[in-house]
Amino acid sequence: MHSSSNIMVSVSTKHLPDHPASGSDKYAFAYHITIKNYSTSRVQLINRYWLITDGNGKNTEVKGEGVVGKQPLIEPASEYQYTSGALLDTPVGSMQGYYEMKNEDGERFRVPIDIFSLSVPNALN
Repeated sequence: MHSSSNIMVSVSTKHLPDHPASGSDKYAFAYHITIKNYSTSRVQLINRYWLITDGNGKNTEVKGEGVVGKQPLIEPASEYQYTSGALLDTPVGSMQGYYEMKNEDGERFRVPIDIFSLSVPNALN
């Protein structure tokens, strides 16, 4: 039996003021994800789900296969890292979601990703 508690997801975020999409009405952010596999078997990241909420309370759902075009295999006691991005209409927002993983027996399970904030440094709420 596989448990999502054996998979740890950590996130760091950064505002991208020089991103071409950053302008008067959009705020671009990068988020860097590290997925660590503390289990004794290999897992594969199959799907992702994100709920992105901007400062106005507008929700955007993002679902799809894998991350950054890949469905990575993560060996026991190793990690996978990637960086992606999000565009918000406001200088402050948040993201949360889950990864759908598959273990070596073909069982699928979800790894929740706790809510994290996206914010422009010194932005006022």
